[in-house]
Amino acid sequence: MSATQARAARRARRDRRRRIYRYGGGALVILIASLLIASLFLPGLPLDSLFRGGGPDGPGLRIADQGQTHVQPGESHEAYNSKPATSGWHYDIPLAPARWGIYEDALEDEVLLHNLEHGYVNVHYDCPDGCDDLVASLTELVNEGTERGAKLLMSPYPDMDARIALTAWTFIDKFEEFDEQRIRDFMSAHESSPNAPEYRVPR
Repeated sequence: MSATQARAARRARRDRRRRIYRYGGGALVILIASLLIASLFLPGLPLDSLFRGGGPDGPGLRIADQGQTHVQPGESHEAYNSKPATSGWHYDIPLAPARWGIYEDALEDEVLLHNLEHGYVNVHYDCPDGCDDLVASLTELVNEGTERGAKLLMSPYPDMDARIALTAWTFIDKFEEFDEQRIRDFMSAHESSPNAPEYRVPR
């Protein structure tokens, strides 16, 4: 093979590689775009592991999943495995979920769990002797989040074993003193998390 023929052969091989890279890259872009478009119309498509990295492992304590069975008021069911509950039996529409925001009265677990099922973070406090400063601080954080469109709900929860409890689907964090960063970290990790069975449902 002459030098001219050798150069021509090298150019041909180089051109073939470039075409392969160009067409292969284009096909990959089309595939990813198609998956993203399909996910808009098929919420059940398992794309979380590809595009969101799956559900978070924390912060907070992970609690065993008790399912998402719908029950009617007064219907008996097994005991929840955490207090406040983080999964399990709950009311269906129109009894639940509750509207996002601040509640001055306690809500039933069967209501609160429907919110968690939709990707909410619930913020609870238990102050038998009153705690106006704590309530004000928690309210400020929750209002800040809901104004930005976050799925957050706050309500008192009597007879907890802590003054403050944050819940998400299968996660809980309980502590005694207000800790703004700890609360923000929990909200950021778990609000609309794919851990929740129906996290795509709008608030």
